[in-house]
Amino acid sequence: MEYYILILVVVAAFILSLPSVKGYFGELSIRIWLSFLDKGKYKVINDVMIPSGEGKTAQIDHIVISVYGIFVIETKNYKGWIYGSETSKNWTQVIYKTKNQFFNPILQNKGHVKALKRLLTDYLNIKYIPIVVFTSKANFKKLNVTSHVIYSLGLNRTIKKYTEECIEIDDIDSISNLIKSANNDDKTARKEHVARIKENTVNYARKAGNECPKCGGLLVERQGKYGKFTGCKNYPKCKFVSKG
Repeated sequence: MEYYILILVVVAAFILSLPSVKGYFGELSIRIWLSFLDKGKYKVINDVMIPSGEGKTAQIDHIVISVYGIFVIETKNYKGWIYGSETSKNWTQVIYKTKNQFFNPILQNKGHVKALKRLLTDYLNIKYIPIVVFTSKANFKKLNVTSHVIYSLGLNRTIKKYTEECIEIDDIDSISNLIKSANNDDKTARKEHVARIKENTVNYARKAGNECPKCGGLLVERQGKYGKFTGCKNYPKCKFVSKG
């Protein structure tokens, strides 16, 4: 009996460690925080995928519509130390002695705002407030930013800072319906969107010389017994080490 329990624990731990599962729980925690907003003042739409032009799509984690503006929220479920700046193309995540790079979420969220503006062309006076939210597992080290990059605990407090009205109360439902009608919830389309994002990541790594020639994974900086070295992120499945 204990053997089967141990197997279940191992399987559960493996499932919970998957990036897609961790991402889901990260977004779920934000949904819970947003559910505490006054529903008479704020309308929340979660997990939206809308056209962004040139046949591409933008997947937005959370949108909050209110008379004070539209809050466009990008959720990041990263742990470890986080380094980055407002305009740098990539940010850095450091976990112990391993460094990983990811696309600047501020720039990512600007793309989401642009997609919403394309959709809501009839509403010219809307104020868009992009917010990047990290869970408490992250530790901001050197963030040189002016945009909202916050922990989830401060999300509702940040939203409530905005008190100047720019949207008519009667327009909130209309805007919400426009977004919902444009939302593509087709599973195949969403899989294609994720695949395209992964392909773009690999292509960027290839151009930057950060692609593992053995398996195609990203090359990251590690700290070994004899100092720093560059190896494949997919270690231990892939044991490639750069000799350069």
